[in-house]
Amino acid sequence: MSFETNGNGFVDFFKKAAGVLLIILGTLGLFLPFLQGIAMILAGLALLGNKKLKEIVKSFFEYIKKKFSKNK
Repeated sequence: MSFETNGNGFVDFFKKAAGVLLIILGTLGLFLPFLQGIAMILAGLALLGNKKLKEIVKSFFEYIKKKFSKNK
């Protein structure tokens, strides 16, 4: 998983559009039982670009991978 931008305008636009869509779906997911609201909101925020948020999300996913890996 890479959070780096390559300077391509189309890719940047797609990331921003996907981030906004994930935040909207995540907000709906807070009220609907079949969508994972918090996960979608975090993914959307990560796509939108706050550097500190990216570090927090990345460390959270690394923690989850380590916590639930089969090789303990």
